Amino acid sequence: MSQFYRLIFVAIAVAIVGSAHAQIALPSWEEFKQVQERGSSVFRLHVDNDSLLLNRDDGFFTSGIQLSQRVILNANQQSTSYGWRIGQDLYTASDIKIPPELLQPIDHPYAGWLYAGLTTESVNSEGRGSRFAIDVGCLGPCAGGRWAQTSLHRLLRQPLPVGWSSQLRQEWGAVVSEAWSPERWSPDSTVDVTSWLKGRLGNIFTDVSLETTLRWGRLNDLPEQTAHYVFLRAEGKAVGYNATIQGGLFRNQKDVTVHPRRVVGEFELGYQWRGESLGFSASFIRRTSELKELNEKLGAQNFARLQFTLGM
Repeated sequence: MSQFYRLIFVAIAVAIVGSAHAQIALPSWEEFKQVQERGSSVFRLHVDNDSLLLNRDDGFFTSGIQLSQRVILNANQQSTSYGWRIGQDLYTASDIKIPPELLQPIDHPYAGWLYAGLTTESVNSEGRGSRFAIDVGCLGPCAGGRWAQTSLHRLLRQPLPVGWSSQLRQEWGAVVSEAWSPERWSPDSTVDVTSWLKGRLGNIFTDVSLETTLRWGRLNDLPEQTAHYVFLRAEGKAVGYNATIQGGLFRNQKDVTVHPRRVVGEFELGYQWRGESLGFSASFIRRTSELKELNEKLGAQNFARLQFTLGM
């Protein structure tokens, strides 16, 4: 995408998210202090990995791990939280056993994204809510992708990746994320549907997406309340910039020969359980090809997601 059209997309993304901005609760120091004084701490470990499917098929988006902590206050039919997160995402070629000199020009580049960020969320019992986050981090060798994947594969006795010497060049990055949800639709107490309009703006990711989730089971009105249910999530994303494919926005990555698809879909089927202090979620995710040069047969991705929650 040329610089001109890239700037046009950024302007559209800002306009779309900004249209809901008046209803998005940005961080407030007074609110933050109130939540810290009266709220409860929740830790969450989030793991995405294609190896969890036990098919020894490793490629494209191969790993995502995130540790987060939030202080959450559920009061007066309203949930408000403030927290932090740190994570690492890894991307590789379609086959990690192919040496760099034999990689096809249309294959996914090796890339790592290591980040840390601050988050806030506000949701009411009717499902209307907003989220805001800012992440800063580093793309490239500083993200530690080669060490992380090699160490994990040695531990699991899986084939070692051999192509990390070709990974994308280093660039520091920042991404601002916002999301807004209208009132959820609930035909009865065991079923509901919630949609989120989401946007990201930065030199690593710039995109706009619409996500809809159907839940069935014993549902909760507010986050972290007790519940157990099956869920189905569908998301469509319009992509303006993806540095894990194109290289850093400010880094002249001339050797990249692939381009991101401008529309990407994702489907997730899973189960969520939340007790008084512990929680667990397991799901299967299917993501359509993120590369313009690869069709769905060659470029679609399958991986599993696990989440572990501990409330204090």
